[in-house]
Amino acid sequence: MPAPAHLNPRLLRAFVTVAEELHFTRAAMRLYVAQQALSRDVRRLERELGSELFVRTTRQVALTPDGERLLPYARRALAAQDDLLAAAGQARPLLVDLNSPGLATGRRVLHRARELTPGHELMARYESGLTWAAGELTAGRLDASFGRFAGLPEALKAGLDQQPVRYEPMAVILPEGHRLAALDRVPLDALAGETVYAGAGNPRTPEWTDLARLLFEGRGIDVAPPAPLAVGEEEFQRLMARTGHPVLAVVDFPPLPSMVLRPLVDPVPLSPVSLVWRKGLIHPALEGLRGAASGIAAEEGWLRRPAKGWVSDRDLDVMSSP
Repeated sequence: MPAPAHLNPRLLRAFVTVAEELHFTRAAMRLYVAQQALSRDVRRLERELGSELFVRTTRQVALTPDGERLLPYARRALAAQDDLLAAAGQARPLLVDLNSPGLATGRRVLHRARELTPGHELMARYESGLTWAAGELTAGRLDASFGRFAGLPEALKAGLDQQPVRYEPMAVILPEGHRLAALDRVPLDALAGETVYAGAGNPRTPEWTDLARLLFEGRGIDVAPPAPLAVGEEEFQRLMARTGHPVLAVVDFPPLPSMVLRPLVDPVPLSPVSLVWRKGLIHPALEGLRGAASGIAAEEGWLRRPAKGWVSDRDLDVMSSP
């Protein structure tokens, strides 16, 4: 592989991201660029190096031997660039996962953190679930996320720190014609006999499915079996309309056409939300993010549990930690 006199770091970042995802669409989403622009950058890097880095077919993307050899060097070069910029007072953006567009807790914390740290860039990402995001955190491809820390495997938790942020009241999404849709609030026991979708089989969100099982245990409520992973609001709505299952959600879940969201009560089930980041992470905007989380939690009583609230014992232990 011939060595050019200069390599644009943007091209290296494009290469590394595609190498990690082995999928151009997902890589483009991570970098917030158009897929065509990402493909052009990879092709340009291949021309400058005089070597193919990926084998592309209609079914898959794979690294070539030259790509495999380049990957560790490209990662080190990008890490060195990040260190250099940080030392010069130009820290890279803090990459903050908000799980899904429309969810309020992480978005509100991020907006407040931007106000508290106007000299630094905080960039939103959407990894859909904390289990998936946790792997990105430990790999250094993401800096912070939000979600149910107690639901993570111990091996992942060992490399992460967390700060309790909110007990988020849970809700159920119902088709408009469902027998419970006319209620303003749905008693939890009214779901007895129902099969409720809670993301079973989604590799990004097993912590959510686990919480549903703990909540439904002994109440005659079943967790819906795994369904095809729906990407995007339109696909999710289509799939849920086809199955007819109620969907376990939180009260701030964005509205969906032809479906209604109803808070769960008697008791009020609570979804514990923590701010999670990689152990040892040093970034000037991280303290702003933590300060924003604790500030809003204090102002809005996010960590106060209602008298008739339900929280699993595992989650209480995590949320009680400093």
